[in-house]
Amino acid sequence: MSLDPTLARVTDRIRARSEKTRAEYLDRLAAAVAAGPARAHLTCGNQAHAYAAMEGDKPRLAEGRAPNIGIVTAYNDMLSAHRPFESYPERIRAAARRAGATAQVAGGVPAMCDGVTQGQPGMELSLFSRDVIALAAGVAMSHNCFDAALYLGVCDKIVPGLIIAAASFGHVPAVFVPAGPMESGIPNDEKARVRNAFAEGKASRAELMAAEMASYHGPGTCTFYGTANTNQMLMEIMGLHLPGASFVPPGSALRDALTEAAVTRAAEITALGNAFTPVGEILDEKAYVNGIVGLMATGGSTNLILHLPAMARASGILLELEDFDALSNAVPLMARVYPNGLADVNHFHAAGGLQFMIGELLDAGLLHADARTVAGEGLAPYRQEPKLVDGRLLWQDTSGATLNERILRPASDPFQASGGLRRLAGNLGQGVIKVSAVAPERHVIEAPARIFHDQTEVKEAFRRNEFTEDCIVVVRFQGPQANGMPELHSLTPVLSVLQDRGLRVALVTDGRMSGASGKVPAAIHVSPEAAAGGPLARLRDGDRVRLDAAAGLLTCLAPDFESRAPATADLSANGHGMGRELFEAFRRRVGPAATGAAVVV
Repeated sequence: MSLDPTLARVTDRIRARSEKTRAEYLDRLAAAVAAGPARAHLTCGNQAHAYAAMEGDKPRLAEGRAPNIGIVTAYNDMLSAHRPFESYPERIRAAARRAGATAQVAGGVPAMCDGVTQGQPGMELSLFSRDVIALAAGVAMSHNCFDAALYLGVCDKIVPGLIIAAASFGHVPAVFVPAGPMESGIPNDEKARVRNAFAEGKASRAELMAAEMASYHGPGTCTFYGTANTNQMLMEIMGLHLPGASFVPPGSALRDALTEAAVTRAAEITALGNAFTPVGEILDEKAYVNGIVGLMATGGSTNLILHLPAMARASGILLELEDFDALSNAVPLMARVYPNGLADVNHFHAAGGLQFMIGELLDAGLLHADARTVAGEGLAPYRQEPKLVDGRLLWQDTSGATLNERILRPASDPFQASGGLRRLAGNLGQGVIKVSAVAPERHVIEAPARIFHDQTEVKEAFRRNEFTEDCIVVVRFQGPQANGMPELHSLTPVLSVLQDRGLRVALVTDGRMSGASGKVPAAIHVSPEAAAGGPLARLRDGDRVRLDAAAGLLTCLAPDFESRAPATADLSANGHGMGRELFEAFRRRVGPAATGAAVVV
């Protein structure tokens, strides 16, 4: 199948835009590759320090002929998705020995859980944790002892931060190793029902706690299709996971076999092997376009609209919001996974999952089939699913059919013709909206604005029963410079209740919404942000605002809007407590949301 013309055009546009920065990146990568395996340049003293605790592996390490694999882990046992990583290092070391290699934990990176910090001051550190993760992984890899790297991470900022670091060490081959989703808990719509009932005072805290604990109940990734699971899809469709690795549950024999196979493959793609594959060569414009296609086809998390441009810049690729918008219009929505439907990722995987979806997109010309991957043969192997046959890990062809059309549909008969993401632009700046879960009759909302400077103010107004008419809730001074751009997911029950009462409501913010947010229209990541004097700062209560997802417009209709002086806000409370004072330098340096809100790239 020939490449879809929109895909080809967007890829060419990205390539042309990135010509200078990508060439500079590849020049640096080539120079590092030409220097040869890193350990050859370490002194005996350097190496003795690195190998001192490696016991039986010391002889092979000192000899320098066996690949040494660095493990960068985001393990902690507070994140359910990362809990399984506790046992990975020993399994990886054993698998490396069987493959004629060695492996060491190069370092750990922080990994915070947005589910814990939602609506709390700690959420103001969340986006910046991506940059901290990149820096910490960079420190781990700076020992320069490794012929390949295994990156262990799953959740929201962790995978993007690890990608930024991997791109910075682009001459080192890398394989990303997932942990898999937890078993399904209570249905997601039941969890949402209890949350909404609690917001209205119709459910007790004990009932809410019981529902939440029944939903988040064991090791593995949360099962809704939020940022963590979108990350896993992304790593597979970009060719950084082994085929079929993303959604195999933790603790299973197949999960263990895939982890061990990742070690073997990492050893094979080093400069000491026969299939040298520097990760910086994988992370090109084709990989990022494939990633955006996957984001659209699955209705994935809006957080990746922030992360992908930051990730791409680390490898010399320049993405813009127009690229997302154009690809969204060309790529069909093939999956309905909560919050875009009632199914969870386990149901999606059982219905055929990524193997079916990738096959369909390849056949439709909607993926770069020749993109380089850790599997080494383009994307064709990613149509196959891993199986354990008589104890051996094999990849086999699938039936090529979806097993549940209510969850996963062919590209020729999708849930909707486009991916459901829209770029918005107008006199309020530019932002994005995800409409894949929004009813079509709510794609255009025109109503008076209610202005807030904090999500707590919105919830207090709700409790006072102030929302009795259609309105657009504007929560400004929530951008990266203002307070680190926290997610505003705790507003979802409030806005959902108002919508269920029959009001036409929407959210407009320079902040973020959770990857699990869905049915309420939300114009997010509005840039320039209010703290930088952006147009949102000129809005006043009662201004008529039009959010038009169909036309891609976000406008204030007040006749004197352009001539107003911007409002200011007292942001002093955002600068201290819960470690926020440590991130003042990040708030001063951070870039705009439109280019990824990045600090370190």
